[in-house]
Amino acid sequence: MENYLDINKNSWNARVEPHLESDFYFVDEFLKGRNSLNSIELDLLGDVIGKSILHLQCHFGQDSISLSRMGAQVTGIDLSDKAIDAARELAGKCGTDTKFICTDVYNLPNVLNEKFDIVFTSYGTIGWLPDLNKWANVVSHFLKPDGDFVMAEFHPIVWMYDDDFEGVAYNYFNEKPIVETSEGTYADQSANIVQDYVSWNHPLSDVLQDLMDKDLILENFREFDWSPYACFRHVEEFEKGKWRITKFGNKIPLVYAIKAKKR
Repeated sequence: MENYLDINKNSWNARVEPHLESDFYFVDEFLKGRNSLNSIELDLLGDVIGKSILHLQCHFGQDSISLSRMGAQVTGIDLSDKAIDAARELAGKCGTDTKFICTDVYNLPNVLNEKFDIVFTSYGTIGWLPDLNKWANVVSHFLKPDGDFVMAEFHPIVWMYDDDFEGVAYNYFNEKPIVETSEGTYADQSANIVQDYVSWNHPLSDVLQDLMDKDLILENFREFDWSPYACFRHVEEFEKGKWRITKFGNKIPLVYAIKAKKR
């Protein structure tokens, strides 16, 4: 769809305010110093002190700012201008030097001329992109030689099901755009917003192969039977900060994580 960027930008702009006000994003605690990153990605990122990090699809910048607090030099990018405005304001309140750029992922090489030690992306990002080959090219473009790509993402198995997990409703493979209208948002189901959006499902084979085709060497690949976020319907917290879909228990993966190195 030619206009998917406009549709999704409007959708994400509409979510910024309710997300800032939601318990999901715990902004008050974040301002007091709480780190927004999870053990899954922290284990793969390792020590980031002094590292330059490009954070793709950063929303309003909590993870970017968390990485800055950990000692990295961070640049976050996002499609939503309202999210980037909020990110800059949040960074100012937190006293970090985190940089933010408003652009879509594919356009980033046209507006940023820099190489990074780490390119990072996490949770609910690649589903908004139609072409992972182009995405992997951007990842590779911005990595220094021997730089690391770190990614944590929801497992494509999850996106096959309808919202209530009663049956398979979508193709595992990237068959076509998924065009839908949503009420509320994952951070606040009762939020008074109704937005159209366009997304794509991406099988693991596409993710891994497209990265490897761009001279990235896979160093670590993990799958997890839990999510660090209660962003799906019908979930239960079986350990502190770990959520599963109740009817499935530990039978399906909810998240995967990748670390790859640029040749």
